[in-house]
Amino acid sequence: MQNREKGGLQRGFWKALNLSEAYQQYYRQLKEELARLYEVAKKARSRGFDPKPHPEPLVVEDLAQRVEGMVGPKGVAESIRELSKKLPREELAFKIAEEIVYGKFGRLSEEEAAEQAVRAALAILTEGITAAPIEGISRVAIKKNPDGSRYLAIYFAGPIRSAGGTEQALTLVVGDFVRKLLGLDRYKPTEEEIDRFIEELRLHEREVGRFQYHISDQHIRYALERLPVEATGVGTSQVEVSSFRNLQRVETNRLRGGALRVVNDGIVGRAAKVLSVVEKLGLEGWSWLSELKKAREEGKNEAPDFMEEVIAGRPIFSNPSTPGGFRLRYGRARNTGLAAIGVHPAAMHLLRGFIAVGTQLKMDVPGKGGIALPVDYIEPPVALLRDGSVVRVSMENVARVKKRLSRVLFLGDLLISYGDFLYNNRALIPQGYTEEWWAEELREAIQKKLEGSLEKAARLLGTPEKRLKELLDEPLTRKPSLEEAVRICKKLGVPLHPSYTYFWEVLSSEQVRQLRDWLKIAEAKTFGDIITELSGPVDGKVKEILERLCVPHRVGDGKIRIVGDDAQALFFCLNPNVDSEKETSTIDDPLRLIQALSGLRVRPKGVSYLGARMGRPEKAKRREMQPLVHVLFPVGLAGGSQRNLVKAAEQSAVEVELVRRRCPECGNITFRARCENCGVETQLIYACPKCGRELPKDATCPNCRLEAQAYGRQLLRLGEILREACQRLGVSMPQLIKGVKGLTNRDKVPEPVEKGVLRAIYDLSVYKDGTLRFDATNAPLTHFKPAEIGVDVETLKQLGYETDVDGNPLTNENQVCELKVHDIIIPREAAEYLLRVSKFVDELLERFYGVEPYYRAESQKDLVGHLVIGLAPHTSVGVIGRIIGFTDAKVCYAHPLWHSAKRRDCDGDEDSIMLALDVLLNFSRDYLPAKIGGMMDAPLFIIPTIDPSEVQRQAHLFDVDWRYPLKLYEAALNGVQAKDLAGDVDLVADRLGTPGQLEGYGYTVPTSNINAGNLESSYKRLQSMMEKLEGQLALAEALDAVNAEEVALKVLTTHFIRDIAGNLRAYTTQSFRCKKCNKRFRRVPLSGRCPKCGGEITTTVHRGNIEKYLAPARKLIEKYKLPEYYAQRLELIRNEIALVFEEKGKKQATLAEFI
Repeated sequence: MQNREKGGLQRGFWKALNLSEAYQQYYRQLKEELARLYEVAKKARSRGFDPKPHPEPLVVEDLAQRVEGMVGPKGVAESIRELSKKLPREELAFKIAEEIVYGKFGRLSEEEAAEQAVRAALAILTEGITAAPIEGISRVAIKKNPDGSRYLAIYFAGPIRSAGGTEQALTLVVGDFVRKLLGLDRYKPTEEEIDRFIEELRLHEREVGRFQYHISDQHIRYALERLPVEATGVGTSQVEVSSFRNLQRVETNRLRGGALRVVNDGIVGRAAKVLSVVEKLGLEGWSWLSELKKAREEGKNEAPDFMEEVIAGRPIFSNPSTPGGFRLRYGRARNTGLAAIGVHPAAMHLLRGFIAVGTQLKMDVPGKGGIALPVDYIEPPVALLRDGSVVRVSMENVARVKKRLSRVLFLGDLLISYGDFLYNNRALIPQGYTEEWWAEELREAIQKKLEGSLEKAARLLGTPEKRLKELLDEPLTRKPSLEEAVRICKKLGVPLHPSYTYFWEVLSSEQVRQLRDWLKIAEAKTFGDIITELSGPVDGKVKEILERLCVPHRVGDGKIRIVGDDAQALFFCLNPNVDSEKETSTIDDPLRLIQALSGLRVRPKGVSYLGARMGRPEKAKRREMQPLVHVLFPVGLAGGSQRNLVKAAEQSAVEVELVRRRCPECGNITFRARCENCGVETQLIYACPKCGRELPKDATCPNCRLEAQAYGRQLLRLGEILREACQRLGVSMPQLIKGVKGLTNRDKVPEPVEKGVLRAIYDLSVYKDGTLRFDATNAPLTHFKPAEIGVDVETLKQLGYETDVDGNPLTNENQVCELKVHDIIIPREAAEYLLRVSKFVDELLERFYGVEPYYRAESQKDLVGHLVIGLAPHTSVGVIGRIIGFTDAKVCYAHPLWHSAKRRDCDGDEDSIMLALDVLLNFSRDYLPAKIGGMMDAPLFIIPTIDPSEVQRQAHLFDVDWRYPLKLYEAALNGVQAKDLAGDVDLVADRLGTPGQLEGYGYTVPTSNINAGNLESSYKRLQSMMEKLEGQLALAEALDAVNAEEVALKVLTTHFIRDIAGNLRAYTTQSFRCKKCNKRFRRVPLSGRCPKCGGEITTTVHRGNIEKYLAPARKLIEKYKLPEYYAQRLELIRNEIALVFEEKGKKQATLAEFI
């Protein structure tokens, strides 16, 4: 193992997490395997062919070490560890800031202390994971107000986005806290500065991109007038303001995207969360946030943004509060939670395949959205077939139903966890009656009426005690017969079981009576006392009532037939043989009427229907730079449009910008880290870029006043370099090796060409930092079956899975096992790609570095047990994962704490996975782009084992109960805030500091197979936009919960017209580019050719981009007879396009022809 300073594991560091013996062993094995990988990488890198002679990612054990390693100051880690035992995260951040300002870790100037304090506090608030503390804050300065008083200014940059809205805003709160400690005055903005900020905000929304929230000018002005610290920053866009330019205290006329985001999405957008933190910490001077909180809450009530933007080809599945749509159901399956929601797999197929495993759904509650995952123990969809039959859809009949589908009467349930409502700080809303709720009411009735005695209940009900226990403990797999349900209902006062309850609440009392009258004349077939079939004449009104109730039935021979339990239940509920007209004639409520007719308590089955539309499709795809690159080696223009090193090698020499190094032995000037002549480590040469004078590092040339740089233009014999590389590797030269035109890192450090040769052979795409990655949608998983992940029981035993979730020895592939926190199940596509990566790494070790190969993998199964690194795009810290299986779905299944350790959830986020040894061998900071944001999405640090106390709050609010209490369902009826029930549901937060923080998780709803349902969204399979649009509208026409005309109007207004107008505007303000070297110009050069290479100049926005949606838009208007206004608006846009472009074949008339 190496010291942290040298990029490896810190010796002897072990933090007591209060783990079980099994988990201690598991964590020990992970660390030992990572240490072995470090030794392999260390041995290979010691050959000196890479920028550094050792693996560069730093292994960090805990938050304290991450913060100190990321932003410092030295010695702060120990303070963080001590204080974190007593203080919550937010308070810890402020306390550390205070200690820095007071000089506990060394004396600093006021500005240095303020900057160090703000960065360290932000690093703590973001769990030391994101790049925001490093690159999101450009600098912190002390400036002067017009009255001469001094104040604090924080300069934000684009990567501050990675911190999240609440943490962004808290950066300013920390700044205010530091300001007071330093005795500085508050920021006093001028009217011009406020107007400038608002101008920037609106210009950014129009020209660059919208923010998460659209905030009014009034609220932005209100916040800016009261902010005690200046939120400013560096320019993040080439767009400049036109009105409020050249202000004295604003150093740039360009848009300050980072500062805009902090105020818009942070201070105003997250005012409620920021205010709660401020009040909890007792900080003064921020009470004005309460007004913004109030305004934001009022705004939410006015117009939810669920339908703000509807994209062509991505359907609306269910309108909010519309019967027939998705029904809310509280619960968590082993593959849901952390924003992921459960959908019946049959519904995925029924909805024309638009929903697949991992497809993002945008929703109205509880948050903005989540991915759809298959759960087959929830209410399935109900469909109307073309022959008039109504059927409950299952995985067994869905293929037949799809072929004969007329309309979808009910979409089934959306399973949403209590934890998601709690995290989003939402009030619970009523749900329809479900089996779990019924079981809790039965449990409560036995407790209250029979002192909790199952024996007494069994005697009272005439039901075996074992059977009763099954109904209580397994309500989703054990269903009572109608006879049992009625006995329980009558003797214990429990409402009728949901299996025999229909959507009575959607009817009027008159419709209930019409259906009852029909039953009176219907023919009933019986088997003993049990009704097996009801058949009566086809009646249009009765048919519609049965469809609205979602009662399965068949139509044929002029008869409506209802069979089985549905016939018995319907007959029992309406009780047509009893004359009760007098007693029920005055009842207007349909549920009360059913209760009066049947003599049973009946709860509503529907109640809350949720809005849902398609967001992003699921993803499982290798990471590629645009365009694809095999090696970070420059070829300039010599490689052609493909930047092909082989083609560039045909020239005698290629001139490129590269790092300049000198051999201390022979004086050879080279770009390599080790001299090709002497084998000695070379040294960087810093020189003036103008006169070439050699200078010390970071020096300035005394003559030219330019900073020293370690690179310059060099002539390379690329053919010779490639031949030597292939000869060394013992391989034939590939026909295509894609490099880059130029390097973007600070010193222009290239990768060894040999790596590109091998990547080209294995068809691998390198990323900006030298790593090979595979991106996949994040999906949660707490339990799995061996059969689901394609791995045999014996292999799993070797990985530590000795027992199932009930503690029984693992013997067969259908037992349920609890997933360990670092173990992941990867898509088959990822396995195929990582298999090629493993072969590349082995060849690299053997042929390039001259050490033993490591993986020796021949098939995907050989990857099982190997370590990967998971990394989110906005972070700089990777998390160790272990492959234990594979899925056919396009998602990466992993423990919710693993996703949260990456600072991600499962609302549609996608992250990358990398083979750990590839990262340790090939990653280098020296390859990272020098621009702001270059350190984002790079594995600068590695977390070897997860400390549950240091993951995001969202994971702490993940519920792990085996059943929800009755109190939750009853509280939902009254709209109680989710937080008021936090003590009644088992959460991860309740288990922190105990062995249960990582194991013993429960789930309330089982699911048969995590790979069930549709595996690829039809949105990805359909090629053209017209096909996608037609599918979207055909689906809308088939859904009872969606109005196809409204969908067409939304697509037209929020996508087509906006896109056409935007592209037309972009055409008039576009830049131009060279077809050969891709250089861009604001204006076409006078010569009409590229001044750099002589290539042809072309536009970047074409007529086809503008007109592509004109025809589909016109079809929408005509087909759905949309208001004339839209037809006229479209015609105006078409006329404007005709004015911009000359009509083909039309020539300007001469003066003579005109006269």
